[in-house]
Amino acid sequence: MRPHTRNPNQKRQEGPKEEYAIVLDVVLDNQQSFKDDEIAQAIGTSSFTLLELVPKQGVLLKNGDKVYIGEGKREEIQYIKKTLKVEDISGSAHSELKFTLMDLIDEKEEQFVTFFNRAGPITIRKHSLELIPGIGKKHLKDLLEERDEGDFTSFANLKERCSFIGDPQKAIAERIIKELEGEEDFRLFTKK
Repeated sequence: MRPHTRNPNQKRQEGPKEEYAIVLDVVLDNQQSFKDDEIAQAIGTSSFTLLELVPKQGVLLKNGDKVYIGEGKREEIQYIKKTLKVEDISGSAHSELKFTLMDLIDEKEEQFVTFFNRAGPITIRKHSLELIPGIGKKHLKDLLEERDEGDFTSFANLKERCSFIGDPQKAIAERIIKELEGEEDFRLFTKK
């Protein structure tokens, strides 16, 4: 029998809660001693929180499924079991992570292009754009000069005007993964 809708041992998330998550992998819950239950390892679509989800009885989830995990009536998910760290997810979930992030970044292109248009310094010596892989001091100078000429309108426009960036979606996904791994002092896209 499955637990209630909310797990009493679940840590409360700070800030806005995730409404939807993308399933990265479905694995057996080896903490269930009386029977093998499947759990889903997923990533939230707004703050990119890694989550362990318990599906409702009889629901079969697969990689790539988008599931509702908000406060309202959930169709597929019984409850959010816990948040995860990158080192806690399965190998399959880890291999899906970058591709899933790139898809989410594509869906939120306008939001991320706005980041490139509005990002500013975080300290006297460090600009937030330098935290994106592939953007160092020289490229930052070139990017800011190009931005001064007018806002970027899309990823394609950003790549056309700042060819040194190459693939903005991939660079942002790499940054999000670094933040999820806990390697970064400053968080641009995730929350603690």
